[in-house]
Amino acid sequence: MKRLWSAWLALLLVGWLQAVAARPTLPDFTALVERNAPAVVNISTRSRLPVGRRPDLDDLDPNDPLGQLLRRFLDEQSTPRESESLGSGFIISPDGYILTAHHVVEDADEIIVRLTNRDEYPARVVGSDPDSDVALLKVDAHDLPMVEIGDSDKLKIGAWVLAIGSPFGFDSTVTAGIVSAKGRSLPAQNYVPYIQTDAAINPGNSGGPLFDLDGKVVGINSQIFSRSGGFMGLSFAVPINLAMKVVDELRTRGRVARGYLGVMIQDLDQKLARAFGLEHPSGALVSQVMPDSPAQRAGLRAGDIILAFNGRALRDSGQLPPLVGQTPVGQTVELEIQRDGRRRTIEVVLDELPQAIGAAPAGQAPDPKAPPPPDDRLGLVVAPREAGPEEGAKASARRGVEVVEVHPGPARRAGIEPGDVILMIAGKPVTDLPAYRRLVAGLGDKEEVAVLVERQDGPLFLALSLGADH
Repeated sequence: MKRLWSAWLALLLVGWLQAVAARPTLPDFTALVERNAPAVVNISTRSRLPVGRRPDLDDLDPNDPLGQLLRRFLDEQSTPRESESLGSGFIISPDGYILTAHHVVEDADEIIVRLTNRDEYPARVVGSDPDSDVALLKVDAHDLPMVEIGDSDKLKIGAWVLAIGSPFGFDSTVTAGIVSAKGRSLPAQNYVPYIQTDAAINPGNSGGPLFDLDGKVVGINSQIFSRSGGFMGLSFAVPINLAMKVVDELRTRGRVARGYLGVMIQDLDQKLARAFGLEHPSGALVSQVMPDSPAQRAGLRAGDIILAFNGRALRDSGQLPPLVGQTPVGQTVELEIQRDGRRRTIEVVLDELPQAIGAAPAGQAPDPKAPPPPDDRLGLVVAPREAGPEEGAKASARRGVEVVEVHPGPARRAGIEPGDVILMIAGKPVTDLPAYRRLVAGLGDKEEVAVLVERQDGPLFLALSLGADH
């Protein structure tokens, strides 16, 4: 009996030890910090602010107290002033190349890099790319400590990460968190699939490194989402794989060349997905194809849904710009699209992204005396839209009709507004007022219909629900 009791206790002990061994433990960052902190630098910048033109005050009476006060105030305002800022960076080579964020050194007249041993070096900008918020600096030094570059593509959501930087000027501050998400698209940088973390990032952390548990850099801390100006749990880092591609181009060419497809895109919601025959909202819906672009030459059309880029499925439209931007100029890529309910593959040869792409010109104002159609089931009063002379002869294919009034009905529920120009209904172009009326009359009893409208900020697909009000 004692043997059985002893054996049972032994089994319990073994099970408890195995459970303790299997229980996850918090990571120990001490060795990681000791190894990498010397390669993280503080970056301070000075910028000379422009001085306004001093008005001519010779006509003022020098003995007038008001004139004296005005002279003193304007003299102070015309005195050259300087702006100072702080940021972070990290050394990527022992001969003095340093990575940081573009906005840390933007418009700086003087850049000073300070190491953890208090050594200071003046730095020059080798190259800077605002679209990715990456800048490469160089200091004249040798045998500097450096970080090891990791692979941000292998980073997993939920993995531990650690940030080192100088928030509010406090050097070598260490914070930790986890990867909250990957591939985040932010309005300011469409070409960066940001890493989102909950590691505490504050002003001054910008440009500093984000490490994985192996002590390798996986990102450059770039932005925070905050209502107060401080940390609120939403921090964003530029993936290091993207940053190193930018570095290579900055060192070899002095600038970054990005691929260009030439489309305006939007996300699909459930209603739009049904209108285009998709089971689930996914991909990038093409709302406009830019003239003389790779997309136009390849035959892409408004209303096409790009489901995959070079074999990589698109969860949403935000994933497409970074993929296009990182593709070498001149490379042929495959797009899997859905058009008219059928899937097909087309090939596109990418151009280089133009420095500036102008907005499409707006149409002329509608004729307020245009008679409203008596039986518009969408709840709209529309008028012909004539192409202006600046739009050229080819504009007639995109002329559309302009919305004058929006009454209760499907159009109002979909978000159509006065001033919108209706360009397409259910995949068919609206070339003029008679075409609009034919298309509306032929909608039948469709549950969801996609309508392409043009606004001042660009074209947009909206989903019309033709059922009863709800």
